[in-house]
Amino acid sequence: MISRIVVDIAERIATVTLSNPDKLNAVNAAMWRDLHSRMTALGSHPDVRCIILRGAGDRAFAAGGDIEEFLTVRATVDDALHYHEELVAAALNAIRDCPLPTVAAIQGACIGGGLEIAGCCDIRIAGASARFGAPINKLGFSMYPGEMAGLLALVGPAVVLEILLEGRILDAHEALGKGLLTRVVDDEKVIDEAIAAATRIAAGAPLVARWHKQWVRRLTSDAPLSDAERRAAFDFLATDDYREGLDAFLNKRSPQFKGR
Repeated sequence: MISRIVVDIAERIATVTLSNPDKLNAVNAAMWRDLHSRMTALGSHPDVRCIILRGAGDRAFAAGGDIEEFLTVRATVDDALHYHEELVAAALNAIRDCPLPTVAAIQGACIGGGLEIAGCCDIRIAGASARFGAPINKLGFSMYPGEMAGLLALVGPAVVLEILLEGRILDAHEALGKGLLTRVVDDEKVIDEAIAAATRIAAGAPLVARWHKQWVRRLTSDAPLSDAERRAAFDFLATDDYREGLDAFLNKRSPQFKGR
């Protein structure tokens, strides 16, 4: 089975492309497996500060999972558990847990598994004609809980239930209003806007970006911060980047962060 996850790195930005254009970038089992390994590797790549996820071409970010292979990869309960837990949920967790900031550049259809992937990214930028939904009620199967978790954390139970119970396809502006998107731009500006966002992120202190992601995740838990965690919030005081940032500000120059 051919995997079609393409990674390019330039100017401290990695672009991860879902490339299955003959099927509107539908994600097959090999792609889920490769997406997990690629995101895991990029998370510790010394030369990368931000990751853009996109679909090949401009017709689709990803039109869901590859339905044609479901008869083989989900033939039994054990097969289905392996597919959805070890392949799909594992890939989604690798995106959600990636220490580097992630930006989804969404053109065209962002359906089912595509919506799940985008929902795990930190920033989601879509073209005005992009479409969103998960009409799996018409296919007779439910969304696996491990895949639903990212969308639930993003938009809450009311919106997730609306999407899944109605199976309706949303336009970009409605998706923005429901919290599925960060912003909507003209179709031809999606990639440029995603690169601009990633460039702004890459210009910042990389340790700070990681800490911000870490603290946002931690503060969504009900447990209060421990004394050790409150002290750890000031770990930046011991970093070269903190000293560089202050010196650059005081001397009215652009900082050059090294990630240490």
